[in-house]
Amino acid sequence: MLSFGAFAADSINAEQAQNRQPIGTVSVDAVSGAPMDLRQMLNEKAEAKGASAYRVIEARTGDHWHATAELYK
Repeated sequence: MLSFGAFAADSINAEQAQNRQPIGTVSVDAVSGAPMDLRQMLNEKAEAKGASAYRVIEARTGDHWHATAELYK
């Protein structure tokens, strides 16, 4: 049985993204939780879209959390 981490998409920065091919974006929202919860949700969506990496391009916190990430092959 394979673990979840075996296929996890990598969170990368802008410099690391320069040599990668973008394949779209995903967004996540949560009413409560922690930043790590949003990263987990982004990771799951990135994997579902076939991305090997993602870069957070927008994040808002407060009563309602939101994040958008660009996906890369």
